Amino acid sequence: MSINTAAVRNRDLIRQSSEAFGSQCTVVAIDAKRRGPGSWEVYVDAGRTPTGLDVLEWAREVEQLGSGEILLTSIDADGGKFGYDIELNAAVSGAVGIPLIASGGAGGPEHIYRALTDGKADAALAASIFHYGQHSIAEVKKYLSDRGVPVRT
Repeated sequence: MSINTAAVRNRDLIRQSSEAFGSQCTVVAIDAKRRGPGSWEVYVDAGRTPTGLDVLEWAREVEQLGSGEILLTSIDADGGKFGYDIELNAAVSGAVGIPLIASGGAGGPEHIYRALTDGKADAALAASIFHYGQHSIAEVKKYLSDRGVPVRT
């Protein structure tokens, strides 16, 4: 489970979750929309409401409050199947010391590979490529493994 809107509206929720369940169980989801070169804004309410928060500043804050992982979704790339926002993922990964899950934009195994390598994500979320049978999990794992990315088999 991850928290997003509730965490933005009540930052203490992150600390409370971390204290009650541990940081490894406290995942904060960040929905990000590009506002200019190298700059993204945090959105809430399933990506409908801008907050004015800078994504990199918010990512650092959620880490300080006790989040053990960030689930980062690029609103701009989500559903497009043209690849993750590599610049966004690399920027957030470089700003924090906790694992990052890239989300939004997977169109094939090569996109997942780029998210994990160039985007510096620790994991990648993909949905529609699997739901609609475009690629299998086994195919993606093989693609990644063949390129030196450690995967569970």
